Amino acid sequence: MTTLLQTRGLSAGYGGQPVVHEIEIEVREGEIVALLGANGAGKTTTLLTMAGELPVIAGEVLFDGTVTKAPLHRRARKGLGYITEERSVFMGLSARDNLRCGGVSPAQALELFPELDRCMDTRGGLLSGGEQQMLTLARAIARKPRLLLADELSMGLAPLIVDRLLKAVRAAADSGTAVLIVEQYARKALNYADRVYVMRGGRIEMDLTAAEARGRLADIEAAYLSTAARTDNGNLTPAPGGAA
Repeated sequence: MTTLLQTRGLSAGYGGQPVVHEIEIEVREGEIVALLGANGAGKTTTLLTMAGELPVIAGEVLFDGTVTKAPLHRRARKGLGYITEERSVFMGLSARDNLRCGGVSPAQALELFPELDRCMDTRGGLLSGGEQQMLTLARAIARKPRLLLADELSMGLAPLIVDRLLKAVRAAADSGTAVLIVEQYARKALNYADRVYVMRGGRIEMDLTAAEARGRLADIEAAYLSTAARTDNGNLTPAPGGAA
């Protein structure tokens, strides 16, 4: 499989001060890679740098085999899709117009999420959190990105909605999209991912296949996600405070 995204010795942060160090990540066509770790481990900082929203302090980011320092909008033109942890919905526009702003037709979105049919004329601000995230993901996937970066798709959503979102991401990967997701639901992420990286303190501590990670989930949760709060269904949610 072709490697679409790669980092070599990547360090990045804010104001010239690195908060992630010597990151080595690789994402190939047709696979989902999950980036896991406690709140404050550096996951979002890593994603922002890979997307071109933060400058590289040291090391390299490669897109399709070529070192790049291009900003996000230029990477997007070359096939990058990026979903931030804040839902990218125009609250004053209808779901239909939100899609049009992204160059996506309602028919394309409904192929992915038929449940959006009843709310196409509803303003984004009146949609439920799950509907907003389906709309955001549909807008990204329907454009058939070569590479999709997604930060906390499941934030604040019910497990059934999370499954719907991750199934759509899995289908995109099966069609050839390279996917890197930061995900709070560790167990669910591993049901859909092919490989996993675990971060702690701004560094990659584990590089495993999803099967290996499932076999060591108790160790991962105890050693690296210990600052997360556990929900009643066994999933992990971020502990209060700290940056991702």
